[in-house]
Formats: sequence, C-alpha cells, structure tokens
Amino acid sequence: MIQTDIRKLVAYGVRTGLVPEEDITFTANRLLELFGLDEPGEPGEKAEESEARAAGCLNAQDGGAARLAGELEEILNRMCDYGCENGLIVEDSVVYRDLFDTKIMSMLMPRPSEVIRKFRELYETESPRAATDYYYKLSQDSDYIRRYRIAKDMKWVAPTRYGDLDITINLSKPEKDPKAIAAARNAKQSGYPKCLLCRENEGYAGRVNHPARQNHRIIPVTINGSQWGFQYSPYVYYNEHCIVFNFQHVPMKIDHAAFCKLFDFVKQFPHYFVGSNADLPIVGGSILSHDHFQGGHYEFAMAKAPVERSFTVEGFEDVAAGVVNWPMSVIRLNGPDSDRIIALADRILEKWRGYTDEDAFVYAYTDGEPHNTITPIARKRGDNFELDLVLRNNITTEEHPLGVYHPHAKLHHIKKENIGLIEVMGLAVLPARLKGEMAQLKEAILTGADLRADEVLEKHADWVEEFTPKYEKIDAANIDEIIEKEIGLVFMEVLEDAGVYKRTSQGQAAFDRFIRIL
Repeated sequence: MIQTDIRKLVAYGVRTGLVPEEDITFTANRLLELFGLDEPGEPGEKAEESEARAAGCLNAQDGGAARLAGELEEILNRMCDYGCENGLIVEDSVVYRDLFDTKIMSMLMPRPSEVIRKFRELYETESPRAATDYYYKLSQDSDYIRRYRIAKDMKWVAPTRYGDLDITINLSKPEKDPKAIAAARNAKQSGYPKCLLCRENEGYAGRVNHPARQNHRIIPVTINGSQWGFQYSPYVYYNEHCIVFNFQHVPMKIDHAAFCKLFDFVKQFPHYFVGSNADLPIVGGSILSHDHFQGGHYEFAMAKAPVERSFTVEGFEDVAAGVVNWPMSVIRLNGPDSDRIIALADRILEKWRGYTDEDAFVYAYTDGEPHNTITPIARKRGDNFELDLVLRNNITTEEHPLGVYHPHAKLHHIKKENIGLIEVMGLAVLPARLKGEMAQLKEAILTGADLRADEVLEKHADWVEEFTPKYEKIDAANIDEIIEKEIGLVFMEVLEDAGVYKRTSQGQAAFDRFIRIL
C-alpha cells in the first residue's frame, strides 16, 4: 500500500533528522496530498513490523547508514511505481522518475533559512567541521546525494611511480533513454536557471532537460567580499566533494582575485582543500560559463606528492617554492602568510600567461588566441598555507586536434575526456562504458579470443598486446588485479600527456628555464 510507504518515509525523515517530531502529521499530510489520497489508512501487522525494521536501520552499528539508504531507494522505487500506475508520472523512465522522487523528498525538507541558521549556529558554537558534517549528512539524507547510486561506482587504487592514483568508473549518473533524450531535445529551451550552478536551482522543480532540485539547499558564504554559495556535488567523486560558486552568473577567470578567494575559503574551512579548474577550453572544466571552485575533505595523491627540487624567487625568500614530483607540471608554494603566497602566485601567473618557449613547444598565443593558464589548488598545512599551481596549455595541432597537452589518441580507449581539476590531482573519472568493456575484455583474454575481431574490444587490442607479456601468467585469479593496475598506468600516462613539461631531463630543463624568468 502507498500509505505504508508514506509512513515508512516519514519514519525515515524522523530518524535522519529531516522531520522533527512536531512535523510528523504535517509531513504525512503533504505526502497524502502529493499522491492524491484523503487518509493515511491503518497499518496492518506486517506493515508495522516492516516499518519497525526500517526504523531500526539507522541504529545498527555496522553499515546502518548504507542500509538506510537502501531502504530509502526501495521506498522511492515503490512510490514511483505507484506514480506511474496512477498517472502521476508522465512516463516510466529514469528522467521522469527522478523528477518525481525529488518532489517526494521535498516534502521532508526544511526551508533554506532553517538549514542556513543551523549551519551557522554549529559553525559559531562548535566548529567549521561540525557545520559541514551536519550539512553533508543533510545532503545525503535528503537524497540530493543519491548514496545508493554512488555506491555502484567502481573504485580502486592503482600504485604508480607518482604514488597511489584513485581510479573511478562513474556509474552514478543514470543514462537517459532515447525517448527522454528526444523529449529534452524537443522541449522549449529555457534560460532559467541559466546553468546547473546558479543559485536559482535551489528548490527548482526541474524539467525533462534540467534536473529537479527541490531537495537542494545552499549555504551562502562571503568570499573575498563577494557573495558565493557553498553546496555539495550530487555526484560525489570523493569525500565531501563540494562546489563553491559565485552567486553571479559570470565566467570563470584565474586572476589575483581567484587566488584571494581560494585562501579566504580555506581560512573559513581549514579542514577543506579548494581548487579551481583552468579558465580555458580543453584544459578547463565542463562549466566555464559560471565562476566556481571545487573542494572537499580529502587528500589526493598530488597533495601527498613531495617537492623534488626547491627554488627561491628573488624578493620572495620567505615563500618556500618547488617543483612537485608529479606527471603534470606543478609549482608548490608554502608559507605562513597567504598574502605573500598570493603575490608570488600573481607573478607566476603573469609570467606564464605571456611565456613562449618554441624549443619546448610552449606558445602563449597563436593567431591572437591565448593558450597558457593555471589550475590552482589551496590548502592548509598546519600553521602554513599551501598553493599548488599546475601549468596548463591548450594548444592544438593537426596531429593532436583535441590538444597537445591532452590524452593522446592511443589512450582514448580508456580516457578521451578533458583533464580537469579532479583528474589533475590524481583521481580518474572514467566513462561508464568501461564497466562492460572490462568484463568482456577479461573474458576475451582468458579465452584467447581475437580482440581485433570484436567491434567493442578492438580499440583495446594494442594496449592488451603491450601489457600481457609483462606477466608470467594471467588467469581468473589475477586478471582483475592486472586489469585494474594497467588502467591505473594508462591514467598515469594520461596525466603525463597533459603535463606541459615532460618527465624527462629535456622536459625538466625546459621547466627550469621558465622558473628562471620568475
């Protein structure tokens, strides 16, 4: 009965803290209205047992939150089934179900003002960590972060000569069916909200070509004197993956103000790192039209990588500077005074924007088009501040039309997409297609099948022929480990391709030429 699931959902809301005891009847009545019902009905004996079991999930000591997320998934699935059967959902597809189950969850949500008030109270009376813990839990419990989908992502750690790289195959973004794609294409184009990052998304019902956000809440923050929003990514690629975005819909720009904003955020949330995608196509992120940063409570492989050679910039002897042992070209600045780090970062950015070294195939401009920019990442290190500046260049050639400093064609069978901030730091976000392809590939290798005769696996043939001779024996017991390790090594090569200065004596000598002009 739908009434049973309404009771279960309200119980879920109570135990996660979404629904205060005083709001139980009010919330249940809102859900009855949503489903076109006049009364809640009476729970039977089995229904009571089921509700009690669901209520106890959160209290279980081991994996209670995961079980509760699974219970929520089941409740919402049944509610969407009911919606489809009773004409509340336009069509039984993931797009329309997502629009409807977000509307369902909105019935349990506190108003934005309540969330902001609670966040600020915890920040002031306890700590920034307590405030973000509350907000992250809310974002998960509200199903804005769909834990049961993210749990499907494939994740592993791959050892390389640069440290352990994080590898993920992203399965949490549901694939749209052809009908939904066609409907989105034919839908009236709206300029509201302007993009997925705009503050107008908060509470927005969504449409076939824009996700619903009724269960979304934003924390306003003042950064460097301007108004920004703090939220979590609905597709968390790492722990507490957050997005900090300008309340104004303005393009991304790496400049002095950007460095100031990064450090201002870190000062307010010292347990988080924060970084920005570069501000040029190819080397930038997916949304260059809206100024934003990404951060979180996680230490990436790049942050763990040591400085392999130090240098001093005249006039900045108080700032420790060095080149990081990393496949991409990274300058690390460290010191107790963030203003001094910013001043040196300004100089490095200014010099890099206009820097050309033909011998190293570094061109600041071609035909008036700029190519040089930086991906910056800020963090606290004890009492010191730290800023990593990753040198980027987006030049293209006939041989490399997608970018010279971009994954080269031989690696596109694994990774073809742009290398943004998250990948720069050492976390691969690989396409969902790889899950099925890896399963087929393992079977083909074990049976000795001809990869080149297979339409799907043909693109992996050269790679397999390259790595299989390295192993004395490949069998069912070790093939998963081998494939995961080799994918990790491909990602390492992806980062090396994206590095402006290669990890060779010649490449590092060219890097030093740039450092000398600072």
